[in-house]
Amino acid sequence: MKQENQNTEYKRIWKDDYLKWVCGFANAQGGRMYIGINDNMSVYGLTHLHQQLEDIPNKMEVLKN
Repeated sequence: MKQENQNTEYKRIWKDDYLKWVCGFANAQGGRMYIGINDNMSVYGLTHLHQQLEDIPNKMEVLKN
């Protein structure tokens, strides 16, 4: 994995505040956010992964409308 830069972000846990980062990526050159990995690129994993995979896109849809 590569270091963080303007197109790559690592976050240990998901917070709804990160929706701003996602919008920023969408309005710029694109990007990737890796959840479950800290800034030192240590893998922590996620709890409730399947629920988060449903919740995050739904929250983005609400912001869109």
